[in-house]
Amino acid sequence: MIDKIKEYIGEAQHFTTDNKEALESFRIKFLSKKGILNDLFAVFKTVPNDQKKEFGQTINLLKNTVEEKVKTILESLESKDVQGLYGDLTRPGYPFEIGARHPISLVKNEVISIFSNIGFNVSEGPEIEDDWHNFEALNFPEYHPARDMQDTFFVQTNPEHLLRTHTSSVQVRYMENNKPPLRTISPGRVFRNEAISSRSHCIFHQVEGLYIDKDVSFADLKQTLLYFTKEMFGKSKIRLRPSYFPFTEPSAEVDIYWGLKTETDYRITKGTGWLEIMGCGMVDPNVLTNCGIDPNEYNGFAFGMGIERMAMLLYQISDIRMFYENDVRFLEQFKSNF
Repeated sequence: MIDKIKEYIGEAQHFTTDNKEALESFRIKFLSKKGILNDLFAVFKTVPNDQKKEFGQTINLLKNTVEEKVKTILESLESKDVQGLYGDLTRPGYPFEIGARHPISLVKNEVISIFSNIGFNVSEGPEIEDDWHNFEALNFPEYHPARDMQDTFFVQTNPEHLLRTHTSSVQVRYMENNKPPLRTISPGRVFRNEAISSRSHCIFHQVEGLYIDKDVSFADLKQTLLYFTKEMFGKSKIRLRPSYFPFTEPSAEVDIYWGLKTETDYRITKGTGWLEIMGCGMVDPNVLTNCGIDPNEYNGFAFGMGIERMAMLLYQISDIRMFYENDVRFLEQFKSNF
């Protein structure tokens, strides 16, 4: 009987197939309730005691051989099925293209980093604003042209609400909810009803800054802006030209000396070497009063600049529309700045 079991062991060892049905038949033949092993275990009870040890060891060897054979062939067949569906799973993966930050995000993050180094935090607000925060609190009288439909996108169902035309509305909200001293910048997207061209767009981004404290002077404003232009553009020469903004008094336009080293320098500065980059001024006392701050105790300065304009300067981009077209050929140029 032991010789017969050894024949079964040899059969199991040499069994091979690439068919699941044949494998299942092999398993049933040996391992099912009516299979060979079950019969052998029944015979084991009648074997003389002096032969039971050898007989039992041989049966267990057959059982282990059959189970191992079934497991090995089944794993092989399943592996082939998966490879047929997904290919070779051990092959190297396809490389993923590394994306890049948008040039507007790059410039915005750099501006935030520069002002963070001198104590400015970041404040944000809603893009759909009410008339008070966007106009009234900022000293825009009712007849001001900025309130005209030609300049502003109003919400049709509620003319008291509009798409913000500047992030100064965020500064109003910040002053209403915080007590001086205040030092914050407000980056964000703004909207104006302008014709789209290579130099202007109805959607663009601004960064506006605000500093409110006791005994703040125009000299503090100039030194802050000089620090920023050195860090951002590497330019150490600026000038401030008198200007007008409803929410600051006095007000100024800030120019940096860009230089006339290249043909591009001549073109963007119109041959003067000077380039306007932002507006600024001392916060109008009426604005402080509207925001619940005593102008007899506190004063401060504010400034604002367009992110697209700075990006166009830094990366020599000639058309503002390229920022919004999602052209991969354009965006891929900024991978090194990721």
